Amino acid sequence: MRSKTNQIISIFILFSIFMAIVWYKFSNKIHFENPLFHNLIKDIIFILFVGLLFRYILSKNDNRNIRILDKIRTNTNEIKESNEKYDIVSKATSDTIWDWKIQEDSITWNKGIASIFGYTEDQVGNTSAWWFDKIHPEDSIKMSVKLYSFIEQKSEKWQDQYRFRCADNTYKYVLDRGFLLKDKEGRALRMIGAIQDITKQKEEEQNLKLLETVVTQTKDAVVITKSDSESALFPNIIYVNDAFCLMTGHKSKNILLKPFNPFNTDIFDQNEYEKFCSALAEKRECQIETLTRKKNKEEYWVRFSMIPIYNADKELSHWISIQKDVTTERKQEKEKEQLIRELTQNNKDLKQFSYITSHNLRAPLSNLIGLLNLIEDITITDSELLEIINGFNKSTHLLNDTINDLVKIIVIKDQISIQKENVSICEVLEHVFNQLQFQIEQSKPIFKVNIDPIETIYTNKAYLESILMNLLTNSIKYKSESNKLKISISTKKINNKTVLKFKDNGIGIDLKRNSDHVFGLYQRFHDYPDSKGLGLYLVKSQIESLGGNISIESEVNKGTQFTLTF
Repeated sequence: MRSKTNQIISIFILFSIFMAIVWYKFSNKIHFENPLFHNLIKDIIFILFVGLLFRYILSKNDNRNIRILDKIRTNTNEIKESNEKYDIVSKATSDTIWDWKIQEDSITWNKGIASIFGYTEDQVGNTSAWWFDKIHPEDSIKMSVKLYSFIEQKSEKWQDQYRFRCADNTYKYVLDRGFLLKDKEGRALRMIGAIQDITKQKEEEQNLKLLETVVTQTKDAVVITKSDSESALFPNIIYVNDAFCLMTGHKSKNILLKPFNPFNTDIFDQNEYEKFCSALAEKRECQIETLTRKKNKEEYWVRFSMIPIYNADKELSHWISIQKDVTTERKQEKEKEQLIRELTQNNKDLKQFSYITSHNLRAPLSNLIGLLNLIEDITITDSELLEIINGFNKSTHLLNDTINDLVKIIVIKDQISIQKENVSICEVLEHVFNQLQFQIEQSKPIFKVNIDPIETIYTNKAYLESILMNLLTNSIKYKSESNKLKISISTKKINNKTVLKFKDNGIGIDLKRNSDHVFGLYQRFHDYPDSKGLGLYLVKSQIESLGGNISIESEVNKGTQFTLTF
């Protein structure tokens, strides 16, 4: 402005001097009678002329200044309006906007750098080095090469995806887009861009790829249909995976946009069909099992689900059906049912046979035993006949014992409901000791009993007594001849269950050879004349019928421990 004023004054002075010279030359040619008046008139005219001239120059300059001022005001308003729009856009968008002056390597960021990435104002750098430093190391080189290649090619628009580090050192996937500003010579001067957080989209994209892999690789058939259909009922297919094509024999291109109808046989389950129709009408999930056909008309059983898929507006958009060929499973199920029926019938037949054997043989056996008792009163001198009778007597009593054992087992196995009550363990144990008093006095074992006198167990009293009787009898029967017999009996509560441990130091059992047969019927592990191999089988049968279990730990010549859980 000052240079313009000096220019105007300089022009005015030069023009005034020029006009003064011209006026002087002109006035000398005109002669006035009064010189004083002549000079006064000359000066007045000169001053008026110069004043008008100066006014004209100032007027032109004022008009020019007004035009410049109007233009400045217009530009200022446009800049102000542009800044207001920029602020509004910055607030409205979730993007981080950056402005990079390339020649100066100066970069500025809007508030998005704080709201999206968590950086405070003093943490944000003002050069491109700070920007590139926040890019993930795996993405930095690739992104830098693409960006500078873009600048060199002088294209206007650029975009790239990379990971940008947040203030908390986590990374977010971003989409960065920029616009390049150039001068008249085409040099890159400035670049303005916007960074958009696409982490959620990336995660959804990865999840979709994962789901796509699952759908394409799964062995189950997958069918996706539209929610609506041109047919009256069945929705149209828009996707099938390879497993469906393999299962049905159809090619995907031949069945796309055709109705999905699994009920394509002459005979199908009407209940399943109605359940299917009802689920589609009510837009709810269902599971169907029906007989259907392959492309070659071969029938097979399929189990499939229909799952409704809703969009963001809670409107049904698609159905997804996951299908499995269950023909083999159905066949096995039928075979299993047939086997169960056969086993049930065999079990009934065996039980009936057991009853017949145990009851119908009792009368003849009783007669035989009675006859043998009568024969004992007769003196027999024939030694050969006496030997035959003694052998017959022994065999008859063994048969009687076997039938009695069979009756005991039948009673246990046949009882569906066993009466239970709160039973004092100490009282039952004392009763067992009294019954085995003769055997106890003969072997004189050392007892170590660790049972609370008031402790009770909810069980069947007769079964508990039988269990303890058998265990104690076995301990006495199979005691070691070289060691004093020691018997330990203890109980404890574990998770509302009573655990009873019965331990002795007898001759033990070789579990490496006999672990699978310990609790078997008529399994004998020692050559004792009165050993029948029934006791442990009865113990196991009784405790399992009470809902408990039994386990054994044993070592030859060191002893045996039974753990019973009631």
